[in-house]
Amino acid sequence: QVQLVESGGGSVQAGGSLRLSCRASGRTLSGYAMGWFRQAPGKEREFVTRIAWNSGNTYYADSVKGRFAISRDNARNTVYLQMNSLKPEDTAVYYCAAGPFFTSNFGRPLSADGMDSWGKGTQVTVSS
Repeated sequence: QVQLVESGGGSVQAGGSLRLSCRASGRTLSGYAMGWFRQAPGKEREFVTRIAWNSGNTYYADSVKGRFAISRDNARNTVYLQMNSLKPEDTAVYYCAAGPFFTSNFGRPLSADGMDSWGKGTQVTVSS
């Protein structure tokens, strides 16, 4: 099983930037994808972005495309989420997640139901 620990959440004004980190341990990430979901009060958890560990293939939700960037550090087993041009509607608890990834997943987002491991979440608050 993969253990995930997030960090980097905080409060920022609209237009600002934050970088989230998620460190994985307990298992090699080969054959896995790591990604980010978010959940705002009163709303369902939604997919934000993901990266396939082996290939680096990325996928973004339309709502964050062009503003957010996901990346990985193989040596540190860490995935990053660089969030730029933040908007108030980005306010949510952000969760790191990991799950198996296969070729059929290329060009597709992650399903929350398919994730093996979840971090505890980190709060991101964007004020106008």
